[in-house]
Amino acid sequence: MADLTTDCAGIKSPNPFWIASGPPANTAYQVMRAFDAGWGGAVWKTIGEPIVNTSSRYGSVDLQNLRMMGLNNIELISDRPIEENLREIAEVKRRYPKHAVIASLMVESKREVWHEMVKRAEDAGADGLELNFGCPHGMSERGMGAAVGQVPEYTKLITSWVKEVARTPVLVKLTPNISDVTYMGVAAREGGADGISLINTINSIVGIDLDTLEPRPMVDGRSSHGGYCGPAVKPIALNMVSAIAKHPGIGIPISGIGGIATWQDAAEFLLLGASSLQVCTAVMHYGFRIVEDMIDGLANWMDAKGFPDLASVRGRSLGRVTDWGELNLNYKVVARIHAEKCIGCHLCYVACEDGAHQSIALAEGVKVPEVIEHKCVGCNLCMLVCPVPGCITMDEIPTGRAPQSWRAYQEALGKGIACELPGERPTH
Repeated sequence: MADLTTDCAGIKSPNPFWIASGPPANTAYQVMRAFDAGWGGAVWKTIGEPIVNTSSRYGSVDLQNLRMMGLNNIELISDRPIEENLREIAEVKRRYPKHAVIASLMVESKREVWHEMVKRAEDAGADGLELNFGCPHGMSERGMGAAVGQVPEYTKLITSWVKEVARTPVLVKLTPNISDVTYMGVAAREGGADGISLINTINSIVGIDLDTLEPRPMVDGRSSHGGYCGPAVKPIALNMVSAIAKHPGIGIPISGIGGIATWQDAAEFLLLGASSLQVCTAVMHYGFRIVEDMIDGLANWMDAKGFPDLASVRGRSLGRVTDWGELNLNYKVVARIHAEKCIGCHLCYVACEDGAHQSIALAEGVKVPEVIEHKCVGCNLCMLVCPVPGCITMDEIPTGRAPQSWRAYQEALGKGIACELPGERPTH
């Protein structure tokens, strides 16, 4: 079986699956239950000066029969006393010395306050620290959360304060609510961070009740913007994880967060550069036991692919993520409809006719639509809307032309070299 032991920025755990900072990591009882279920680590729900949370605090977006495709929360950090949280961290570490316990911290932007909190968390036995610079909806008026994570100078400064006294690895948790996350990654690196966690939740309003006209979640007739998470945010998280992993000025380990619910999700984050994997929403939906399938699935996939350990998986797909201008414009695929699998729903025809390139024909009284190959641009839409797996495939068509990108074409023009426009057939 593949070796899943993990070292993320010096924080070691039996496997890469960590409970993310949030409701499932709010108490020692929960964290110990998670470890018993098989989780390798946990990032404690963010500790700071206790606050009062609202009574109504979660809202969700459903997609047809899928509940909680996206989860919105207006919950803030731990509402329990600091002393209680630290006492429980110490208890968990005594009972589970081989599991990773990371203290998530968010306090007022004062050097002495950060110094005190770091020392107290480490004295309690935390294996590492995660600096919460990403909460989009809480206490920005006190210079906390996203108010720090959206200003590179603040991120660098506070990280450097923490590193002045920290004895354990420091992860900086970045917000996605910014135009280019790499600026913040560079700032964290310059401040001395040992690793980066991302993404935190996305600023959002989850919806409006059309009967009462109240935003959700409703608190006495009103609501507020909150943090969006769950399966819906995974593509955004993958993009930002890859951006941080590829950036030459960062180069520190990544703890990936955002919509992870299956072993396949986990593998994708690892392939784009993550060293550990944090999960919250899926646990809130399905419970701690989901980690069993994650561990087995990831290990079996690694065995099938011949990957002996996580280091051999990490970042393997990064080289395939490139700028649009580097893509081969002479590569061509066209749709193929396999008649024996077609159920005659005609979704492919409707999608192509109304939403794409009018490349599928449907004769009256005919069950199986027909691809008009010379008009097909290979956009994939028909395959994506088809409800039957394998009914529509996108097959490569040899063009007989050498690979050529738009950037190479532009560079050749700039040098006065005659060349064909990428994607166009030569004319004679």
